[in-house]
Amino acid sequence: MKFTRSAGVILHPTSLPGPDGIGDLGPEAYQWVNFLKAAGFGLWQILPLGPTGYGDSPYQAFSAFAGNPYLVSAALLLDSDLLTGEDLSDRPAFPQERVEYGEVIQWKLKLLERAFARFKASGSPALRAELAAFQTREAAWLDDFALFMAIKEAQGGVSWDQWPEPLRNRQVKALTAFRRDNPDAIQRHIFRQFLFFRQWQELRAYANAQGIKIIGDIPIFVAYDSAEVWAHPELFYLDEQGKPTVVAGVPPDYFSPTGQLWGNPLYRWDVHQQSGYAWWIERVRAALNLVDILRVDHFRGFAGYWEVPAGMKTAEFGRWVPGPGASLFEAIRAGLGSLPIIAEDLGEITPDVIELRDLLELPGMKVMQFAFNGDPHHPFLPHNYPVNCVAYTGTHDNDTTVGWYQSASEAERDFCRRYLARSGEDIAWDMLRAAWASAAAMTLAPLQDFLSLGSSARMNQPGRPHGNWTWRMDGEVFSNDALIARMMELNFLYGRAAT
Repeated sequence: MKFTRSAGVILHPTSLPGPDGIGDLGPEAYQWVNFLKAAGFGLWQILPLGPTGYGDSPYQAFSAFAGNPYLVSAALLLDSDLLTGEDLSDRPAFPQERVEYGEVIQWKLKLLERAFARFKASGSPALRAELAAFQTREAAWLDDFALFMAIKEAQGGVSWDQWPEPLRNRQVKALTAFRRDNPDAIQRHIFRQFLFFRQWQELRAYANAQGIKIIGDIPIFVAYDSAEVWAHPELFYLDEQGKPTVVAGVPPDYFSPTGQLWGNPLYRWDVHQQSGYAWWIERVRAALNLVDILRVDHFRGFAGYWEVPAGMKTAEFGRWVPGPGASLFEAIRAGLGSLPIIAEDLGEITPDVIELRDLLELPGMKVMQFAFNGDPHHPFLPHNYPVNCVAYTGTHDNDTTVGWYQSASEAERDFCRRYLARSGEDIAWDMLRAAWASAAAMTLAPLQDFLSLGSSARMNQPGRPHGNWTWRMDGEVFSNDALIARMMELNFLYGRAAT
């Protein structure tokens, strides 16, 4: 799929302002859409929307299909008569500049429980009918997910491989008994998903009506402790006890001498192929019901992936294994039609990855922060960008541009200043201008770069297990007319303003 010349901003909903300790899908999200439109943007890029668990990472969710209930807006629940003002009277005093996940989760679960109780007691017939239709429409994944989460809660939150064997192995008698004895626990999770999807679809429809497309993110791998691995163990390399036999990672490189051990279970691609990649088709279909364009994380893994034997402490000892290649994407295209996909092709990329990306005519990613090693032929320097690519100053995994510049070597900073013909005093906007002027069809940058923020505003530091995903924007940004005008000028000058 060919993309038109456009521009956007990376901001996950958790980073929005708001009174409940975490950004959500309520009024501030609509203000954000209005802000994007006023500044001439046509794209909004987010991170995965799944239900987060240990470490709060959007890339390690309890489901590849479900939504994150912590994003459900209390303000919108008030509007739907599922909460009252009294329900919010004990709201804690949350910090505005960061997410304190421990406190936020307790508060959000309390609100969701109050909404569920009110729905059971006095939910309108129309809302009940809407919930029933949602439950029928999403049954293919929703039933397993709600059951998985209810059992997980009953087992004290431990990973599914530590459940009693009858539940771990999905024995019919044990699951039937659990459903019979815990109907409310299961229905509670169905209700939370209903609220998330209801609020998200309304927000997405509003964004689309304002001319803004949403770029989502689909991780190649799923978390081991997820409903999909528990419900479909035949799709993954697991032993008879449900433990992974091999896991995902990346090998040692210049940045990491022991590689990165992700630990996700690996797909049995032969089994997926035998079904015509049915699970993957449904996964992409579900993702495209939430967003307009998909960034496919770790695209190189579809050409070949690094397989590490389970139990290894690092990713040093593994092997390259061929991925499904074009056959997977051909099956998805046959099932769903045109593929609005961005290939995340960063890192150590081999010719087979480039060949697959170009065969599928997918745009790859160019990140300016990686470009300034002194080589004018570096593919991430803006004058070398092809049209069919997506240019970034940095991504959610990078430091902010200001933070990067402050910590870069003097050789990198010198080359950067010479390349941009700037002093470096306004480095974030100097980089934005160069990316926006390039031939790349789409350009994006984190909001932190438009705000010229330093490392304290970084969203994620790969390899750090805690303390990520906490940054939140200041609500005063919405009324910053000078910033809006500067953004609009950037988009106008380089032919990227949304019409």
